[in-house]
Amino acid sequence: MVKKRKDKDKGAEERILAAARKVFTTKGMAGARMQDIADEAGINKALLHYYFRDKDKLFETIFMDEAQKFFPKINAIFNSDDPLFEKIEKFVNEYIDEMQENPYLPWFVINEINRDPDRFMQRVLGSENRPKPARFLEQIDKEVKKGTIKRISPVHLLMNLLSMTIFPFVAKPMITRNLQMSESQFKQTMEQRRTEIPKFIIDSIRK
Repeated sequence: MVKKRKDKDKGAEERILAAARKVFTTKGMAGARMQDIADEAGINKALLHYYFRDKDKLFETIFMDEAQKFFPKINAIFNSDDPLFEKIEKFVNEYIDEMQENPYLPWFVINEINRDPDRFMQRVLGSENRPKPARFLEQIDKEVKKGTIKRISPVHLLMNLLSMTIFPFVAKPMITRNLQMSESQFKQTMEQRRTEIPKFIIDSIRK
């Protein structure tokens, strides 16, 4: 009897999380309402609040679940024996995959950092699977010292990768409105950036 109750609870929670992902993706963090999520999950709002007391808690659960899946992929790239240029290409691809699938995540990160940076960093960077770029930064430094790439700060190179990949998703409302881009045009542009970003960065450091 207890097992059936637990299975039922788990099933309901998974249905809620799936519904929340869909609503957050289509309406964004700010536009999503708990009633929207309850409707999408096919439950009443009271039951939704039984599992998740508010939208922030629900979003945090989704983010941490995504982080546990995404960060190990990034760490696998950082710690692989692949050549530097290949790592750059794979890094950009993984980030764009994640942002295309979960475009609301950058806004959540920004909101949480602004609201309570210590708590957020503790939750994310305190995780066992947190991003660990040390080996990647060391590899950049070694390539600079060997003279195979131009002199560049490893930290700046990593920041260039992150900012060029993530910023368009953060600035999507401004970009699409100012450039009069449709949703499909924006997605197509981001697909093009899979090759544009690595090419731009590699060309800038290649000797």
